[in-house]
Amino acid sequence: MVKQRWLGVACVGLFSLLMARTAQGQMLSPGDSAAVANPLADTTVRPGKALLYELEAQFAKATAAEGGKAFAAWFADDAVTLSEGQAPIHGRDAIAKSATWLPQDYQLTWTPTDAVMSPSGDMGYTWGHYEGHSKGRDGNPIVTTGRYFTVWRKEPNGAWKVVLDAGNAEPAGAGDCCKLPAGR
Repeated sequence: MVKQRWLGVACVGLFSLLMARTAQGQMLSPGDSAAVANPLADTTVRPGKALLYELEAQFAKATAAEGGKAFAAWFADDAVTLSEGQAPIHGRDAIAKSATWLPQDYQLTWTPTDAVMSPSGDMGYTWGHYEGHSKGRDGNPIVTTGRYFTVWRKEPNGAWKVVLDAGNAEPAGAGDCCKLPAGR
């Protein structure tokens, strides 16, 4: 139930942001990132989108190298994280206290599927696929997969920080993302 609500909220939020983009004359077309197999390799990407992809790449690289400490460093002071089945975590300090994993114990990787920059160029969002790799108590590998949504904000000092990071487990089927269950 919570998962279905979260997916519905995420889809409504994405739809609203995409509609705002369309209302400003930036129509989505088959050539946009949805049709590109690897959005990071698309040479026709607008500068704002390219910046968001670059931020994601730096964020992921630092996290892979240094674990939770580096992950938390990318968040704004007033950031929020939302994880499936858990209470929201408010603030960079609280996020840092919860992100204590070491890279040799847990590897979190992700790839953006799309990115949208605001018309003012000071906020944007990315979303895509993530994977978490660890080992269980028995030593066997554990892999978790899901989708994430990250909101970026340019701070007064010019640095870009994450203000919202949300993730949920991968849906049962690739086409299940934004469909409500039958009978609702």
